[in-house]
Amino acid sequence: MANPFLAPSTLPYELPAFADIRAEDYLPAFEAGFTEQLAEIEDIAANPEPASFANTMVALERSGGTLQRVAAVLRNIASADATEEIRQLEQAVSPRLAAHQDNVYLHPGLYRRIMAVDESAEDLNGEDLRLVSELRKQFRRAGAGLEPAGQQRLREMNVRLSELATEYSQELLAAGNAAALHVADRSLLDGLAEEDVTAAAQAAREAGYSTGWLLTLVLPTAQPALEVLTNREIRRRLFQTSVGRGGHGNRTVLLAARLAELRAERAALLGYPNHAEYALDSQTAPSLEAVRELLAQLVPAAVANARAEAGVLAAAAGHDIEPWDWAFYSEQVRRRDYDVDLAQLRPYFELESALHGGVFHAAEQLYGLSFEPRPDLQGYHPDIQVWEVKNDDGTGLGLFLGDYYARPTKNGGAWMDSFVEQSGLLGQQAVVVNNLNISKPAPGEPTLLTFDQVVTLFHEFGHALHGLFSQVRYPRFSGTSVPRDFVEYPSQVNEMWMLWPQVVGSYARHYVTGAALPLRTVDKIEAARLWGEGFAPTEYLAATLLDLAWHSLPAGTRIDDPLSFEKDALKDVGLDPDLIPPRYRSGYFKHIFAGGYAAGYYSYLWSEVLDADTVMWFRENGGLNRENGDRFRTGLLSRGNGMDPLQAFRDFRGRDAEIGPLLTRRGLDGNERAIVN
Repeated sequence: MANPFLAPSTLPYELPAFADIRAEDYLPAFEAGFTEQLAEIEDIAANPEPASFANTMVALERSGGTLQRVAAVLRNIASADATEEIRQLEQAVSPRLAAHQDNVYLHPGLYRRIMAVDESAEDLNGEDLRLVSELRKQFRRAGAGLEPAGQQRLREMNVRLSELATEYSQELLAAGNAAALHVADRSLLDGLAEEDVTAAAQAAREAGYSTGWLLTLVLPTAQPALEVLTNREIRRRLFQTSVGRGGHGNRTVLLAARLAELRAERAALLGYPNHAEYALDSQTAPSLEAVRELLAQLVPAAVANARAEAGVLAAAAGHDIEPWDWAFYSEQVRRRDYDVDLAQLRPYFELESALHGGVFHAAEQLYGLSFEPRPDLQGYHPDIQVWEVKNDDGTGLGLFLGDYYARPTKNGGAWMDSFVEQSGLLGQQAVVVNNLNISKPAPGEPTLLTFDQVVTLFHEFGHALHGLFSQVRYPRFSGTSVPRDFVEYPSQVNEMWMLWPQVVGSYARHYVTGAALPLRTVDKIEAARLWGEGFAPTEYLAATLLDLAWHSLPAGTRIDDPLSFEKDALKDVGLDPDLIPPRYRSGYFKHIFAGGYAAGYYSYLWSEVLDADTVMWFRENGGLNRENGDRFRTGLLSRGNGMDPLQAFRDFRGRDAEIGPLLTRRGLDGNERAIVN
């Protein structure tokens, strides 16, 4: 049977032929991919013709087809369905992939030709000119200008960093599964919805328990069940098993320290004072100082709001508030003061309805899209659904895959990824996937979502639209391949439509009676929007500042007690981790230690400045309609990284983003207004 990775798939949109892919196909495909691309690089470097845009830059963009196909599939599978066989493959391949990337970026002949391309002689502009600029910058940042001894050390560090990140990810998956809380007494689950109790029983059986219930963990510190479990002791146990993933004896926290130390050494080799400065050099934020200034504007007000909330919660509880109490009593106060009980809304948030009547419906209204189920196309797991996405004229846009259920082989959290990225040069359209971690109900039972899970459904689909709408020539610039501190912006904008009247009325219907969620309830949710805007930004800011602390280490620093480092780093900036721990602690902060967000977790907030300003624009200009959607699609979502993203924002908005709308949204008004540029 032919290796399915060695040629483009013949399925629609080059969807990988998952039915034909066997575990033994991966390594030979990687071997072939490495060899193929290196031969292509040698051909470019050895070309006797003078270096030109076409024979150097474009030729490089065309290279590596086999490697791209197999790497995209393994990257997705290793996160979404990491069997033992897949984990072993990932461990074997990750360091070799890092070494191969160095073989490309540190190839002296290729670097010379890239630097020799004469921009002015070829009259380049637009995306062509940006490709020259970005490639030169990427090669310099990859160490192409180092002396041979420096390049050799860089190669060693990159391989080791890849090994450590893979080990962190795999150890975290195992630690999360091991930390799931087994409960033997049904009464301890009082407050948990019946469908969640059933799912917990099923999870216990799947994990090998003959009796009882298993509360599995999501990736962040805060576990959804903490909002509803009435038994304080079981809340404490659940919270402590969550934060315990970063405790002493857990290998991930030690791996985090080694990763941060080695990144600091690499940054110094490349000429930067620390990894944060290195990371920010390729982002839209002008400097690390600018990011710190933004955070400094928000921390005092967020902490003050959090302390005020703690007082309200303690009064409601009749005792001091511990971290495991916060979510529970916050919901009690929300019900008391705003007449909103988010837990009671779940019957209105059934997955298929929220997806078709909510997420897809908003995209239909804004962009004229349609979503055709493709049961003839197979995903990598039986749970996956596939849709063909079409424009309003019937032309195909790409494929969208939905993988919504949790499983032991799946990493926690939620994310979007691509199997095929749009490229005019290669004649490809996008194939994208959304992953969530929703507990799978018993057969025949509905999948009822929490309020936050509906937000996540809309958020991740915003990423999917960013990938699907891409209209760039070069694959390097496709879709979400934008600076890290810009990539969250389109997805955060898409959250807006969740409670928009034309959307919420289409999907939020009781799964038994069909009754619509009352509009007065939506009004109450909106009125309660600022409740919790002490806790939420404080836990986020704690994670962001922890990320920057780890990645501001100077080269040569050794952290022997990572948890003490973590605690001191947070207290030094005025945060109290004993009351509000960071959204992610060092031992389970996959975003920064195994997910590409190192020194970049601030990007959610940086992007939210753009997002809040854009939401204000939509509201001022008629909201959800085709004219607004087409302008956002054409001006922003389709551009990828083919032009400066902030310039695309300026063209769309007519000015730089202002921080005022964000401060109002977060209840942090009174801070000095600023401009993000």
